[in-house]
Amino acid sequence: MKSDILTRDLKYVWHPYTQAKTATLPVPIVRGEGVYLYTEDGRRLLDGISSWWVNIHGHSHPRLNDALYRQASILEHVVFAGFTHRPAVELAERLIELLPKGITRVFYSDNGSTAVEVALKMAYQYWKNRGQTRRTFLAMEYAYHGDTFGAMASSARSVFTAAFEELLFHCERVSPPYCYRCPLGLERSSCKIDCLELLENKLRETAGECAAVIVEPMVQGAGGMIIWPAEYLASVRRLCDKYDVLLIADEVFTGFGRTGKMFACEHASISPDIICLSKALTGGYLPLAVTATTEAVYEAFYSDDRRRTFFHGHSYTANPLSCAVALESLAIFQDEAVLERVGQLETRFKKNFSSLIDLPRVGEVRIIGALAVVELVEDKASKKAAGYLDNIGTKITAAALERGLLLRPLGNVLYFLPPYVITEQEVDYVAEQIYEILRSL
Repeated sequence: MKSDILTRDLKYVWHPYTQAKTATLPVPIVRGEGVYLYTEDGRRLLDGISSWWVNIHGHSHPRLNDALYRQASILEHVVFAGFTHRPAVELAERLIELLPKGITRVFYSDNGSTAVEVALKMAYQYWKNRGQTRRTFLAMEYAYHGDTFGAMASSARSVFTAAFEELLFHCERVSPPYCYRCPLGLERSSCKIDCLELLENKLRETAGECAAVIVEPMVQGAGGMIIWPAEYLASVRRLCDKYDVLLIADEVFTGFGRTGKMFACEHASISPDIICLSKALTGGYLPLAVTATTEAVYEAFYSDDRRRTFFHGHSYTANPLSCAVALESLAIFQDEAVLERVGQLETRFKKNFSSLIDLPRVGEVRIIGALAVVELVEDKASKKAAGYLDNIGTKITAAALERGLLLRPLGNVLYFLPPYVITEQEVDYVAEQIYEILRSL
Protein backbone atom coordinates (compact mmCIF):
# COMPACT_ATOMS: atom_id res chain seq x y z
CA MET A 1 0.00 0.00 0.00
CA LYS A 2 1.38 3.41 -1.01
CA SER A 3 1.99 5.95 1.73
CA ASP A 4 0.30 9.35 1.62
CA ILE A 5 3.49 11.17 0.61
CA LEU A 6 4.21 8.66 -2.16
CA THR A 7 0.66 8.89 -3.53
CA ARG A 8 0.91 12.67 -3.67
CA ASP A 9 4.39 12.49 -5.19
CA LEU A 10 3.19 10.24 -8.01
CA LYS A 11 0.35 12.64 -8.74
CA TYR A 12 2.34 15.87 -8.95
CA VAL A 13 6.13 15.41 -9.03
CA TRP A 14 8.44 14.90 -12.04
CA HIS A 15 11.74 13.32 -10.93
CA PRO A 16 15.16 13.87 -12.62
CA TYR A 17 16.76 11.21 -14.82
CA THR A 18 13.66 9.06 -14.41
CA GLN A 19 11.40 7.33 -16.93
CA ALA A 20 8.27 7.48 -14.80
CA LYS A 21 6.45 4.77 -16.75
CA THR A 22 9.04 2.06 -16.08
CA ALA A 23 10.89 3.25 -12.96
CA THR A 24 10.48 1.70 -9.55
CA LEU A 25 8.61 3.80 -7.01
CA PRO A 26 10.64 6.54 -5.30
CA VAL A 27 11.63 5.82 -1.71
CA PRO A 28 10.26 8.35 0.82
CA ILE A 29 13.05 9.56 3.14
CA VAL A 30 12.11 11.19 6.44
CA ARG A 31 15.49 12.07 7.97
CA GLY A 32 19.24 11.63 7.74
CA GLU A 33 22.04 11.24 10.24
CA GLY A 34 25.72 10.60 9.54
CA VAL A 35 26.07 8.19 6.63
CA TYR A 36 22.48 6.97 6.95
CA LEU A 37 19.12 7.90 5.47
CA TYR A 38 15.93 6.73 7.17
CA THR A 39 12.87 5.73 5.15
CA GLU A 40 9.25 6.38 5.93
CA ASP A 41 8.66 2.67 6.53
CA GLY A 42 11.43 2.44 9.14
CA ARG A 43 14.42 1.17 7.15
CA ARG A 44 17.97 2.53 7.42
CA LEU A 45 19.97 3.00 4.20
CA LEU A 46 23.71 3.63 4.08
CA ASP A 47 24.21 6.52 1.65
CA GLY A 48 26.77 5.07 -0.74
CA ILE A 49 26.60 7.95 -3.23
CA SER A 50 26.71 10.93 -0.85
CA SER A 51 23.22 11.86 -2.02
CA TRP A 52 24.31 12.53 -5.61
CA TRP A 53 27.92 13.33 -4.71
CA VAL A 54 27.25 16.34 -2.47
CA ASN A 55 27.21 15.20 1.16
CA ILE A 56 30.78 14.87 2.45
CA HIS A 57 30.51 15.43 6.22
CA GLY A 58 27.42 13.31 6.83
CA HIS A 59 23.73 14.12 7.08
CA SER A 60 22.46 16.57 9.70
CA HIS A 61 25.93 17.63 10.79
CA PRO A 62 25.67 19.66 14.04
CA ARG A 63 28.15 22.34 12.95
CA LEU A 64 26.52 22.86 9.58
CA ASN A 65 23.08 22.91 11.19
CA ASP A 66 24.24 25.59 13.61
CA ALA A 67 25.87 27.69 10.86
CA LEU A 68 22.64 27.62 8.88
CA TYR A 69 20.55 28.60 11.91
CA ARG A 70 22.86 31.45 12.92
CA GLN A 71 22.93 32.94 9.42
CA ALA A 72 19.17 32.59 8.96
CA SER A 73 18.62 34.72 12.06
CA ILE A 74 20.79 37.52 10.58
CA LEU A 75 20.31 37.71 6.81
CA GLU A 76 18.70 35.14 4.52
CA HIS A 77 19.26 36.85 1.14
CA VAL A 78 20.06 40.10 -0.66
CA VAL A 79 20.55 40.94 -4.33
CA PHE A 80 24.27 40.55 -5.15
CA ALA A 81 24.38 43.11 -7.99
CA GLY A 82 25.36 46.37 -6.32
CA PHE A 83 25.37 44.83 -2.82
CA THR A 84 27.60 42.48 -0.85
CA HIS A 85 27.69 40.72 2.51
CA ARG A 86 30.14 39.18 4.93
CA PRO A 87 29.57 35.42 4.20
CA ALA A 88 30.18 35.91 0.46
CA VAL A 89 33.34 37.96 1.01
CA GLU A 90 34.75 35.63 3.65
CA LEU A 91 34.01 32.56 1.55
CA ALA A 92 35.74 34.11 -1.47
CA GLU A 93 38.78 34.94 0.68
CA ARG A 94 38.93 31.40 2.07
CA LEU A 95 38.55 29.79 -1.35
CA ILE A 96 41.34 31.91 -2.81
CA GLU A 97 43.59 30.72 0.03
CA LEU A 98 42.83 27.09 -0.84
CA LEU A 99 42.59 27.14 -4.63
CA PRO A 100 45.61 26.57 -6.89
CA LYS A 101 48.03 29.46 -7.13
CA GLY A 102 47.02 32.19 -9.57
CA ILE A 103 43.27 31.99 -9.02
CA THR A 104 42.23 35.37 -7.62
CA ARG A 105 38.58 36.06 -8.45
CA VAL A 106 35.35 34.30 -7.43
CA PHE A 107 32.10 34.47 -9.41
CA TYR A 108 29.10 32.94 -7.64
CA SER A 109 26.18 31.02 -9.13
CA ASP A 110 23.99 28.19 -7.89
CA ASN A 111 24.73 24.75 -9.39
CA GLY A 112 27.36 22.76 -11.26
CA SER A 113 25.89 23.12 -14.74
CA THR A 114 25.67 26.86 -14.24
CA ALA A 115 29.26 27.05 -12.99
CA VAL A 116 30.32 25.44 -16.28
CA GLU A 117 28.00 27.68 -18.31
CA VAL A 118 29.62 30.71 -16.65
CA ALA A 119 33.10 29.35 -17.44
CA LEU A 120 32.32 28.82 -21.13
CA LYS A 121 30.80 32.29 -21.49
CA MET A 122 33.67 33.81 -19.54
CA ALA A 123 36.29 32.13 -21.75
CA TYR A 124 34.53 33.12 -24.98
CA GLN A 125 34.03 36.75 -23.95
CA TYR A 126 37.59 36.96 -22.62
CA TRP A 127 38.91 36.64 -26.16
CA LYS A 128 36.20 38.92 -27.57
CA ASN A 129 37.15 41.62 -25.07
CA ARG A 130 40.74 41.24 -26.21
CA GLY A 131 39.76 41.77 -29.85
CA GLN A 132 39.74 38.12 -30.93
CA THR A 133 36.87 35.87 -31.93
CA ARG A 134 37.55 32.29 -30.93
CA ARG A 135 34.55 30.07 -31.55
CA THR A 136 36.06 26.66 -30.80
CA PHE A 137 36.06 24.74 -27.53
CA LEU A 138 37.99 21.53 -27.10
CA ALA A 139 36.50 18.86 -24.87
CA MET A 140 36.93 15.18 -24.04
CA GLU A 141 35.12 12.08 -25.17
CA TYR A 142 33.10 10.62 -22.26
CA ALA A 143 32.87 14.14 -20.79
CA TYR A 144 29.86 15.24 -18.77
CA HIS A 145 29.64 18.88 -17.71
CA GLY A 146 25.95 19.36 -16.93
CA ASP A 147 22.48 19.72 -18.40
CA THR A 148 22.20 23.37 -19.46
CA PHE A 149 22.89 24.03 -23.14
CA GLY A 150 26.51 25.12 -22.98
CA ALA A 151 27.29 22.36 -20.52
CA MET A 152 25.59 19.82 -22.79
CA ALA A 153 27.45 21.12 -25.83
CA SER A 154 30.80 20.59 -24.11
CA SER A 155 29.73 17.15 -22.88
CA ALA A 156 30.17 14.03 -24.99
CA ARG A 157 27.27 13.20 -27.28
CA SER A 158 25.24 10.59 -25.44
CA VAL A 159 21.75 9.59 -24.38
CA PHE A 160 21.85 12.69 -22.12
CA THR A 161 22.19 15.09 -25.06
CA ALA A 162 20.65 13.23 -28.02
CA ALA A 163 17.27 14.99 -27.96
CA PHE A 164 18.93 18.41 -28.22
CA GLU A 165 21.66 17.62 -30.76
CA GLU A 166 20.64 20.20 -33.36
CA LEU A 167 20.63 22.98 -30.75
CA LEU A 168 24.16 22.43 -29.41
CA PHE A 169 27.23 24.30 -30.59
CA HIS A 170 30.06 22.19 -31.99
CA CYS A 171 33.03 21.20 -29.85
CA GLU A 172 36.22 19.58 -31.05
CA ARG A 173 36.94 16.38 -29.10
CA VAL A 174 39.84 14.13 -28.24
CA SER A 175 40.06 10.78 -26.47
CA PRO A 176 40.98 11.03 -22.77
CA PRO A 177 43.37 8.58 -21.07
CA TYR A 178 40.67 5.95 -20.54
CA CYS A 179 43.34 3.31 -20.28
CA TYR A 180 40.96 0.36 -19.86
CA ARG A 181 39.26 1.23 -23.15
CA CYS A 182 42.14 2.86 -25.01
CA PRO A 183 40.87 3.60 -28.55
CA LEU A 184 44.38 2.92 -29.88
CA GLY A 185 44.60 -0.47 -28.19
CA LEU A 186 47.73 0.49 -26.29
CA GLU A 187 49.04 -0.72 -22.98
CA ARG A 188 48.41 1.48 -19.94
CA SER A 189 52.05 2.57 -19.69
CA SER A 190 52.01 4.26 -23.11
CA CYS A 191 48.34 5.27 -23.36
CA LYS A 192 48.77 8.72 -21.84
CA ILE A 193 51.58 9.58 -24.26
CA ASP A 194 49.52 8.84 -27.37
CA CYS A 195 46.44 10.56 -25.97
CA LEU A 196 48.56 13.67 -25.54
CA GLU A 197 49.67 13.43 -29.15
CA LEU A 198 46.01 13.43 -30.18
CA LEU A 199 45.39 16.48 -27.99
CA GLU A 200 48.36 18.38 -29.36
CA ASN A 201 47.37 17.61 -32.94
CA LYS A 202 43.90 19.03 -32.28
CA LEU A 203 45.31 22.14 -30.60
CA ARG A 204 47.65 22.65 -33.55
CA GLU A 205 44.74 22.35 -35.99
CA THR A 206 42.65 24.90 -34.08
CA ALA A 207 45.45 27.34 -33.21
CA GLY A 208 44.10 30.88 -33.00
CA GLU A 209 40.51 29.59 -33.09
CA CYS A 210 40.27 27.64 -29.80
CA ALA A 211 39.02 29.60 -26.79
CA ALA A 212 39.53 26.93 -24.13
CA VAL A 213 40.09 23.30 -23.31
CA ILE A 214 37.60 22.00 -20.74
CA VAL A 215 38.40 18.93 -18.65
CA GLU A 216 37.26 17.07 -15.55
CA PRO A 217 40.60 16.77 -13.74
CA MET A 218 41.64 13.25 -12.68
CA VAL A 219 38.10 11.77 -12.71
CA GLN A 220 35.52 11.99 -15.49
CA GLY A 221 32.39 11.48 -13.42
CA ALA A 222 29.06 10.74 -15.08
CA GLY A 223 30.83 9.57 -18.25
CA GLY A 224 31.96 6.44 -16.42
CA MET A 225 34.12 7.40 -13.42
CA ILE A 226 37.26 7.33 -15.57
CA ILE A 227 40.42 7.98 -13.54
CA TRP A 228 43.33 9.73 -15.26
CA PRO A 229 47.08 9.50 -14.76
CA ALA A 230 48.29 12.74 -13.15
CA GLU A 231 50.93 13.07 -15.89
CA TYR A 232 48.22 13.55 -18.49
CA LEU A 233 46.62 16.41 -16.58
CA ALA A 234 49.99 18.11 -16.14
CA SER A 235 50.62 17.88 -19.87
CA VAL A 236 47.20 19.32 -20.71
CA ARG A 237 48.22 22.46 -18.82
CA ARG A 238 51.56 22.54 -20.65
CA LEU A 239 49.90 22.23 -24.05
CA CYS A 240 47.32 24.92 -23.27
CA ASP A 241 50.19 27.28 -22.44
CA LYS A 242 52.07 26.27 -25.60
CA TYR A 243 49.10 27.01 -27.87
CA ASP A 244 47.80 30.04 -25.92
CA VAL A 245 44.48 28.48 -24.93
CA LEU A 246 42.59 28.84 -21.63
CA LEU A 247 42.21 25.75 -19.46
CA ILE A 248 38.85 25.23 -17.72
CA ALA A 249 38.88 22.69 -14.88
CA ASP A 250 35.42 21.34 -14.11
CA GLU A 251 35.86 20.31 -10.48
CA VAL A 252 32.14 20.32 -9.71
CA PHE A 253 32.46 16.65 -8.73
CA THR A 254 36.14 16.33 -7.76
CA GLY A 255 36.46 19.47 -5.64
CA PHE A 256 36.62 19.37 -1.84
CA GLY A 257 38.55 16.24 -1.11
CA ARG A 258 36.91 13.46 -3.10
CA THR A 259 40.15 12.45 -4.87
CA GLY A 260 42.32 12.78 -1.77
CA LYS A 261 43.36 16.38 -2.48
CA MET A 262 41.27 19.45 -1.76
CA PHE A 263 41.14 19.98 -5.54
CA ALA A 264 41.98 17.36 -8.14
CA CYS A 265 44.28 19.77 -10.00
CA GLU A 266 46.69 19.37 -7.09
CA HIS A 267 47.52 15.82 -8.19
CA ALA A 268 49.36 17.32 -11.15
CA SER A 269 50.45 20.53 -9.38
CA ILE A 270 48.71 22.66 -11.99
CA SER A 271 46.59 25.78 -11.87
CA PRO A 272 43.80 26.22 -14.43
CA ASP A 273 42.71 29.56 -15.84
CA ILE A 274 39.11 28.91 -14.75
CA ILE A 275 37.84 26.39 -12.21
CA CYS A 276 34.23 25.31 -11.62
CA LEU A 277 33.04 24.22 -8.17
CA SER A 278 29.72 23.13 -6.68
CA LYS A 279 28.29 19.84 -5.28
CA ALA A 280 30.30 19.38 -2.04
CA LEU A 281 30.89 23.13 -1.61
CA THR A 282 28.17 23.41 1.06
CA GLY A 283 28.57 19.87 2.38
CA GLY A 284 25.34 18.86 0.66
CA TYR A 285 23.14 21.43 2.40
CA LEU A 286 22.26 24.18 -0.08
CA PRO A 287 22.72 25.05 -3.77
CA LEU A 288 25.84 27.11 -4.41
CA ALA A 289 28.44 27.20 -7.17
CA VAL A 290 31.64 29.05 -7.92
CA THR A 291 33.48 29.83 -11.13
CA ALA A 292 36.88 31.16 -10.07
CA THR A 293 39.49 32.62 -12.37
CA THR A 294 42.75 34.50 -12.70
CA GLU A 295 43.43 38.21 -12.54
CA ALA A 296 44.35 38.14 -16.24
CA VAL A 297 40.87 36.90 -17.18
CA TYR A 298 39.19 39.35 -14.79
CA GLU A 299 41.14 42.29 -16.23
CA ALA A 300 39.83 41.55 -19.73
CA PHE A 301 36.39 42.56 -18.43
CA TYR A 302 37.57 45.52 -16.29
CA SER A 303 36.89 48.53 -18.49
CA ASP A 304 35.26 51.93 -18.85
CA ASP A 305 33.36 50.35 -21.74
CA ARG A 306 30.24 48.83 -20.17
CA ARG A 307 29.86 46.52 -23.16
CA ARG A 308 32.77 44.53 -21.77
CA THR A 309 30.75 43.70 -18.65
CA PHE A 310 30.17 40.02 -17.93
CA PHE A 311 26.39 40.00 -18.25
CA HIS A 312 25.52 36.97 -16.19
CA GLY A 313 23.78 36.53 -12.84
CA HIS A 314 21.11 34.68 -10.88
CA SER A 315 18.52 35.69 -8.31
CA TYR A 316 20.20 33.57 -5.63
CA THR A 317 23.79 34.50 -6.51
CA ALA A 318 25.96 34.33 -3.35
CA ASN A 319 23.01 33.46 -1.13
CA PRO A 320 24.13 34.24 2.46
CA LEU A 321 22.75 30.98 3.88
CA SER A 322 24.68 28.91 1.33
CA CYS A 323 27.87 30.93 1.81
CA ALA A 324 27.71 30.60 5.60
CA VAL A 325 27.31 26.83 5.43
CA ALA A 326 30.12 26.55 2.86
CA LEU A 327 32.42 28.50 5.19
CA GLU A 328 31.63 26.13 8.04
CA SER A 329 32.24 23.14 5.78
CA LEU A 330 35.72 24.46 4.98
CA ALA A 331 36.34 25.00 8.70
CA ILE A 332 35.48 21.35 9.31
CA PHE A 333 38.16 20.34 6.80
CA GLN A 334 40.73 22.24 8.84
CA ASP A 335 39.53 21.31 12.33
CA GLU A 336 38.85 17.62 11.76
CA ALA A 337 41.72 16.56 9.44
CA VAL A 338 39.25 15.59 6.73
CA LEU A 339 41.80 15.07 3.95
CA GLU A 340 43.76 12.73 6.19
CA ARG A 341 40.56 10.79 6.71
CA VAL A 342 40.04 10.55 2.94
CA GLY A 343 43.55 9.12 2.61
CA GLN A 344 42.68 6.44 5.16
CA LEU A 345 39.51 5.61 3.22
CA GLU A 346 41.51 5.20 0.01
CA THR A 347 43.72 2.64 1.75
CA ARG A 348 40.67 0.80 3.06
CA PHE A 349 38.98 0.88 -0.34
CA LYS A 350 42.04 -0.67 -1.99
CA LYS A 351 42.09 -3.40 0.63
CA ASN A 352 38.39 -4.21 0.27
CA PHE A 353 37.53 -3.62 -3.36
CA SER A 354 40.61 -4.62 -5.37
CA SER A 355 39.79 -8.34 -5.09
CA LEU A 356 36.49 -7.79 -6.94
CA ILE A 357 38.52 -8.03 -10.16
CA ASP A 358 38.42 -11.81 -9.75
CA LEU A 359 34.66 -11.91 -10.32
CA PRO A 360 33.65 -12.96 -13.85
CA ARG A 361 31.65 -9.81 -14.70
CA VAL A 362 34.22 -7.31 -13.35
CA GLY A 363 36.38 -5.75 -16.06
CA GLU A 364 38.31 -3.21 -13.99
CA VAL A 365 38.44 -1.79 -10.46
CA ARG A 366 39.51 1.86 -10.11
CA ILE A 367 40.17 3.66 -6.82
CA ILE A 368 41.16 7.21 -5.96
CA GLY A 369 40.54 9.03 -2.68
CA ALA A 370 37.09 8.22 -1.30
CA LEU A 371 35.88 6.76 -4.58
CA ALA A 372 35.79 3.10 -5.62
CA VAL A 373 34.71 2.18 -9.15
CA VAL A 374 33.83 -1.23 -10.58
CA GLU A 375 33.35 -1.42 -14.35
CA LEU A 376 31.16 -4.38 -15.27
CA VAL A 377 31.35 -6.18 -18.59
CA GLU A 378 29.49 -8.95 -20.35
CA ASP A 379 32.75 -10.55 -21.40
CA LYS A 380 36.21 -9.87 -19.94
CA ALA A 381 38.12 -10.69 -23.11
CA SER A 382 36.20 -8.33 -25.38
CA LYS A 383 35.35 -5.82 -22.61
CA LYS A 384 31.86 -5.70 -24.09
CA ALA A 385 29.38 -3.62 -22.08
CA ALA A 386 25.98 -2.08 -22.79
CA GLY A 387 26.83 1.29 -21.26
CA TYR A 388 24.58 3.73 -19.40
CA LEU A 389 21.30 2.08 -20.44
CA ASP A 390 22.45 -1.34 -19.24
CA ASN A 391 19.72 -2.79 -17.01
CA ILE A 392 22.39 -4.25 -14.77
CA GLY A 393 22.49 -0.88 -13.00
CA THR A 394 18.84 -1.00 -11.96
CA LYS A 395 19.24 -4.59 -10.80
CA ILE A 396 22.18 -3.62 -8.59
CA THR A 397 20.27 -0.66 -7.17
CA ALA A 398 17.35 -2.91 -6.22
CA ALA A 399 19.58 -5.59 -4.71
CA ALA A 400 21.51 -2.96 -2.74
CA LEU A 401 18.33 -1.42 -1.30
CA GLU A 402 17.31 -4.86 -0.03
CA ARG A 403 20.62 -4.93 1.86
CA GLY A 404 20.21 -1.45 3.34
CA LEU A 405 22.55 0.24 0.89
CA LEU A 406 21.94 3.16 -1.50
CA LEU A 407 23.87 2.70 -4.75
CA ARG A 408 23.06 4.21 -8.14
CA PRO A 409 25.32 2.77 -10.89
CA LEU A 410 25.97 4.59 -14.14
CA GLY A 411 24.67 1.71 -16.22
CA ASN A 412 27.47 -0.86 -16.18
CA VAL A 413 29.71 1.30 -13.97
CA LEU A 414 29.17 0.71 -10.26
CA TYR A 415 30.70 3.23 -7.89
CA PHE A 416 30.88 3.69 -4.13
CA LEU A 417 31.22 7.30 -3.02
CA PRO A 418 30.19 7.73 0.64
CA PRO A 419 30.38 10.70 3.02
CA TYR A 420 33.89 10.93 4.47
CA VAL A 421 32.62 10.18 7.98
CA ILE A 422 31.96 6.54 7.13
CA THR A 423 33.75 4.12 9.49
CA GLU A 424 36.09 1.33 8.47
CA GLN A 425 33.57 -1.21 9.74
CA GLU A 426 30.89 0.33 7.53
CA VAL A 427 33.24 0.22 4.54
CA ASP A 428 33.87 -3.48 5.26
CA TYR A 429 30.11 -4.10 5.36
CA VAL A 430 29.53 -2.33 2.05
CA ALA A 431 32.36 -4.25 0.38
CA GLU A 432 30.85 -7.53 1.54
CA GLN A 433 27.42 -6.56 0.19
CA ILE A 434 28.79 -5.45 -3.17
CA TYR A 435 30.77 -8.68 -3.48
CA GLU A 436 27.67 -10.75 -2.82
CA ILE A 437 25.57 -8.71 -5.25
CA LEU A 438 28.14 -8.97 -8.05
CA ARG A 439 28.78 -12.66 -7.40
CA SER A 440 25.06 -13.33 -7.93
CA LEU A 441 24.96 -11.66 -11.36
